[in-house]
Amino acid sequence: MPRVKRGRAHIKRRKNVLKKTKGYNWGRKNKIKQAREAILHAGQHALYDRHAKKRVARALWQVKINAAVREHNFNYSRFIALLKKNKVELDRKVLSQLAMTKPEAIANLIINLK
Repeated sequence: MPRVKRGRAHIKRRKNVLKKTKGYNWGRKNKIKQAREAILHAGQHALYDRHAKKRVARALWQVKINAAVREHNFNYSRFIALLKKNKVELDRKVLSQLAMTKPEAIANLIINLK
């Protein structure tokens, strides 16, 4: 069986790992073992933060809706309860966009729900 030399593949793998760690501090940017570990941890943080981003966005939508309905002497929880009771299927993202761009639509919605 002939001898297989894998130097080129080894260098390519290392180069790809070091590309991913460009800009990291200390040895994490140029020492291969530390760079691999840094990539693993960065991936874990990225996964966590993708979920956290969704939580933050939903909280922001709620704040925007609450601000819009408080102008009409209403509050967020009563507004959402009325929406559910009347089977209005607008989600919080759409409601917050309406609150920002067309506040009269929110006013009409509140009047029709009462």
